[in-house]
Amino acid sequence: MASITPISQSQSLFKKPQFIILNKPKAQFLSVPTLNFSQRKARMVVVSATAAAEKSKKRYPGAAKGFVEEMRFVAMKLHTRDQSKEGEKEPEGQPVGKWEPSVEGYLKFLVDSKLVYDTLDKIIEKAAFPEYAEFRNTGLERSESLAKDLEWFKAQGYAIPDPSSPGVSYAQYLEELSEKDPQAFICHFYNIYFAHSAGGRMIGKKVTEKILNNKELEFYKWDGDLSQLLQNVREKLNLVAENWTREEKNHCLEETEKSFKFSGDILRLILS
Repeated sequence: MASITPISQSQSLFKKPQFIILNKPKAQFLSVPTLNFSQRKARMVVVSATAAAEKSKKRYPGAAKGFVEEMRFVAMKLHTRDQSKEGEKEPEGQPVGKWEPSVEGYLKFLVDSKLVYDTLDKIIEKAAFPEYAEFRNTGLERSESLAKDLEWFKAQGYAIPDPSSPGVSYAQYLEELSEKDPQAFICHFYNIYFAHSAGGRMIGKKVTEKILNNKELEFYKWDGDLSQLLQNVREKLNLVAENWTREEKNHCLEETEKSFKFSGDILRLILS
């Protein structure tokens, strides 16, 4: 016969469940240390120094070979594509081979060029900044050669004109610049002499073929090996630039376009 569970035992089956109320956990936060003003300032200095160091590591085109190569790189970019494979400027007017120069225009170019070279000689001799003295008697000077050429033209019966606005303006600018801004002046010094030794010679040859029966002027002759004379000046320029900050070097490079403009104004006298 089935057993019957006593009521006292079965009542436990119908009792309401009991719950234990736990205390609500308190939210816990990580303690983050705050930086005082001095600490924040120190941290900013470290970050700024790091950024400056990274900037100083920036590679400038040609820098590995010396600052002259940097100047050359910037100058070549300002040539037209028909002048150099490195050129980026669009051609303006006809190429040199199609020029129709005149003796009168060429004389204006030579006279204004002589004024600029005379001015460079005076600046270097005066040496308002000590580094200018490094460039005395480099063998690249052109004033005496131009004086001989102008005497030759005079002997042929040509009237020698006075310097015109392009040459006068450039000479005045160089004088003022040399007294206050050596980096910018050195940019002009480099571009005037090195451009004449390269593209200037080519232009001179094309012009004299057309108007002077291929006569080679003294302006395009140098005593000694031109390549060695140029190398000597390169080395001096690089040594001078070693004492410049990166900002001063960049300032020098930024003057290149102005140098091209002044020289271009004088060059165009050939076609006047």
